[in-house]
Order: sequence, then C-alpha cells, then structure tokens
Amino acid sequence: MTEKLSLTEVQLIIRDSLYLALPDFFWVIAEISEIKENYTGHCYLELIEKHPDEKNVRARAKAIIWSSRYRFLKSFFENTTGESLKEGLKILIKTKVEYHELYGLSLLISDIDPAFTIGEMAMKRQLIIKKLEQEGVFSMNKELDFPVVPQRIAIISSKNAAGYSDFINHLTGNSFGYVFYTALIESAMQGAETEQGVISALDMIAENFHLFDLVVIIRGGGSQSDLSWFDSYNISYYITQFPLPVITGIGHDKDMSVTDMVAHKALKTPTAVADFLIDCVAGAENLLIEISSEIKDISRIIIEKNRISIETFKIKLVSAVKSFSSVKERALEIIRQSFIAGTSGYLNSNSLSLSGLDNTLKILKPENVLLRGYTITTLNGRILKKSDQTKTDDLIDTQFSDGSVRSKVVAKGCKTLKS
Repeated sequence: MTEKLSLTEVQLIIRDSLYLALPDFFWVIAEISEIKENYTGHCYLELIEKHPDEKNVRARAKAIIWSSRYRFLKSFFENTTGESLKEGLKILIKTKVEYHELYGLSLLISDIDPAFTIGEMAMKRQLIIKKLEQEGVFSMNKELDFPVVPQRIAIISSKNAAGYSDFINHLTGNSFGYVFYTALIESAMQGAETEQGVISALDMIAENFHLFDLVVIIRGGGSQSDLSWFDSYNISYYITQFPLPVITGIGHDKDMSVTDMVAHKALKTPTAVADFLIDCVAGAENLLIEISSEIKDISRIIIEKNRISIETFKIKLVSAVKSFSSVKERALEIIRQSFIAGTSGYLNSNSLSLSGLDNTLKILKPENVLLRGYTITTLNGRILKKSDQTKTDDLIDTQFSDGSVRSKVVAKGCKTLKS
C-alpha cells in the first residue's frame, strides 16, 4: 500500500470500522475501577476485567454516562440495590462504542442492570461464607469464653462518627455507675480504606490483647452500600482468628454483614452494644449478690450446726475432765505414797552404807594404821613405797604411832614377802 494517510484519516478509518462492526448497543460485564462525577454532572468511569485470581487486570476501558442519563441511572440503581456506584463494584451495562480522533475509544453507557449487581453481591457474600466454613474457622470467635465482667474495651471506629459518640455517652452515663475502660483505635468505617483500616486496628489490639477483655467494632447508621464494606473475607478471617471476643454494632437494621456473622455477637447499633455490656456487668453484680446471700445463709447454718456440736462437746469435755481429774488424783496419791515409802527405804539403806563407809575411813586413817604397828617412811618429805626409791647414804625418816626416827641407808637388799 503506497497511499499516505494523515493521522486524522487513520483515526476516522478506525472509528468507521468500529461503528460498522459494532453499530448497536450491547451488554457488557465489567468492574468499576475508577468513577468520577464532574461539575457538569457527567460521570466518567474506568472499567476493568480481572483474571479469575481477582488480582491481575486483563482488560481496561474508559466509559461515560452523560449527565441527562446519569441522574436517572444513579437514582434507579441505588434505590433498587441499596448500593451506590463505586469502585470495586461489578455491573452489567448497556453500552455502545464511541471513538473520537482526539480522545480515543470509550464506551457510552445508556443503562445499568441492578439485578445483576444484586446477584453478584449475594454471590460474593455466599462465596466468602462458604470459604470460611470450608476452612473451619467460621465460628471460632463465637467459641471463645466471654468475660464475666467486660470492662476493658478496645473500640474500632472513627472518632468523628456519631455512632462512636453515642456508644461512649451511653456506656459512661449508665445509671448503675459502672466504670468502663475504653481505648479507641481509629479506622475508616466506609469506603475502600475500610478493610485495611480495620485489619490494622485489629493487629494493634492483638499486640496488647492482655490489656483488654473484648473488641467492639462500631459505626453509625448507613446505607446498604456502607454495610457492604464489611462483606470482606479478610476482615472476617481476622476476626475468626482473634484471641478476644469481638462484638459488632455496625448500625444497620436489615441484613447482617459477613463480619457480623463471624463475630462473637452482633448487635444492630452502637447503643445496643453499650446496653449489652452494661447488662453483662449488671448480671455479674446480681450473680455476686445471689452468691453472697447463699454464702451468708450456708454460713449461718454451718455456724449454728457447729455451735450445737461445740456445746455438746463442751459438756462431754467437762464431764470427762472431771472424771479424768478424779482418776488422776487417786493415781497421784498412790504414786505419792509409793514415792514416800520408796524414798524412806532408800534413805535408810543408804544411811547404813554411809555408816559402813565412815567406819572404813576411820580404820584407814594414817594414825589408826600406825597404831596397828605400821610405819610410814619418807625421803625428803616424799613417802617411799619401794626400796629402789633410795640409794646408799640417803637419810630417811620413819614415822611410828608415837614418834619418828631418822636412819641412814648403809646397804640395800631385796627380800620377797611370803604370806
């Protein structure tokens, strides 16, 4: 082909070819990736189609709904589905191709089928529920023990949300005067940031879970569209694995989200959650009062029963003591008499022994020994018992009963005495 074409001519050829190939409107399934409404009321969208893994994009196209048509479609879609047109939503659109030499290809939307979106939302929701059930985690948070006195509460909410203010005011202003300790972990509660915000808040609480009794996820009232952000597999899975009971009060009166379904307990509104917690503490207080009353009654019965037993035992003990004392007195008297008799005999016996010993000592006195013809010989004042204790020329003294003599050793000899 040797003909030279201008860029405009090429663009017009493409446009005419597209119009010839696709002259009429046709229905297309797509997901909204971006959506913007400009000041004139026109709605500009970016549509995508994802791979089955729901991560990678396989097709992308721009689309537009002119303002005159957009006002009708937006109102009809929201009233039918309870959902607004937003990012991440799958829709079935009636469209035709529009091609402009300056702005390229776009899809001109003339209609949106709300029944398709309702079916997609329900299907997505059912798939999440089924997946959680197949993984065996759907009811795990419900199986946790609920605290008897839930007072330390971690709250996931937006601090500017009316529902959060209602919850705090209702909880702290309770008529019983109960004290609750609350900690707010902020998170977006609607829009595309909801999932990541709630999960991040749960992570923060999990790091300090020992400081809390339970977790409360609350937000004020909202549309079905607001509720749909809590039909999230990731939020729901985090709750099933959480170490503390989770209570939801997401502020809706119709359907429950998947987040509500997996929570330990789901309530309609933030104030309903506050009422529930107050009732739990009141129930614990009433239980303590009942237990206290039962303990008092049982204690009274036990005391009375033991008082009677003690009185009976006292009477028996007094009688036994008297009887025991009488027996012991007689036994002590017998022992006393025996002791007196035994002591007297022992003293008499020892008196005779002492007399014998005294006579023996008298006989053994040195002066009495000398009177019987014995002598005592000393050398330098030392009594001699053997002859070898002396030597020749020693001067020795001999004591008799009537006096003493001094002798000189002139000779030594050995003589054995025979009896």
